[in-house]
Amino acid sequence: MFVFSEKLKEIAFGYGIRLTDLGGYGRLNALHWQTPAGTVSPVHDHPEEQFGYILKGAFEVTIGADKQLLKAGDCYFIPGGVPHQFRMIEDSVAIDVFSPQRLVPAPMAE
Repeated sequence: MFVFSEKLKEIAFGYGIRLTDLGGYGRLNALHWQTPAGTVSPVHDHPEEQFGYILKGAFEVTIGADKQLLKAGDCYFIPGGVPHQFRMIEDSVAIDVFSPQRLVPAPMAE
């Protein structure tokens, strides 16, 4: 029911991305991302619904055919099964929440 920051472990995800699994409960889980400017994710989809909140920086998010530039304080909702992609404009920090719980993705090969 509670997560304490001193017990969390940061994972080197590849390409300068740092990921922290914040844990989960029931049908949802949360991840904390720190991603450098210039990083572009591959277009991907997954069955889980996804909510993201940008804490710092700016990035372009493409969800289906819709593309938007988001900055700190903005958020996004991605329905399950919809292709999406992220392109970091600035060094960025974000929180993603998934439902149902999504396994922590494996680190990317550089």
